[in-house]
Amino acid sequence: MPVTRALLVPVKAFSRAKHRLADHLDPSEREALVRALAHRVLRARGTMRAFVACDDEDVASFAVAEGAQVLWTAGLGLSGAVSAAVGHLGTKGIDLVVVAHGDLPFAPGLDTFGEEGAVTLAPDRTERGTNVAAVPARAGFRFSYGLDSFGRHRNEAARLGLACSVVRDWRLAVDVDHPSDLALLGASPAAAIAALGTDGENPTAWKDEEA
Repeated sequence: MPVTRALLVPVKAFSRAKHRLADHLDPSEREALVRALAHRVLRARGTMRAFVACDDEDVASFAVAEGAQVLWTAGLGLSGAVSAAVGHLGTKGIDLVVVAHGDLPFAPGLDTFGEEGAVTLAPDRTERGTNVAAVPARAGFRFSYGLDSFGRHRNEAARLGLACSVVRDWRLAVDVDHPSDLALLGASPAAAIAALGTDGENPTAWKDEEA
């Protein structure tokens, strides 16, 4: 039988997101950027059903408008919210969950990312964070985000006895967390936000490396 996949994107309340950019973007610009980035990542779902894990009504409304289903994960923190959401999807017939952070401006199509019965990780540029992770939905995988999450997630795969592959793709390694990251968008904040909101093709080209 074909593998049933889903995309899960955890999204923080827009009013609390990207405070590290406060010296460069005012609150309305930060919210517009976060919305545009999340739109880009959700658009990369391809043929997958999309879900947004959140604890904010504005984010929930945004998710519905984007054609995603909302998984309410109040009070759990990022790691707890993602772990709970993945486990919930496993009870709904989903085999493989692709978890992608909502701030990847160059995210390509994600519907072929990962493989059945295995863990696939895409690290950030420092190879310390985890920008995208595909995990079997019913494996009981415990997410642990934050500094050095990439190493912890590889260890978690080993704990569960699951094969783990690493995808090193610059399009997934680039995220927008710090002021210097804005320059990667190659435009003024307003132009970058407008560009992120446009439609277009997202090529898919994965090369997995065994961890």
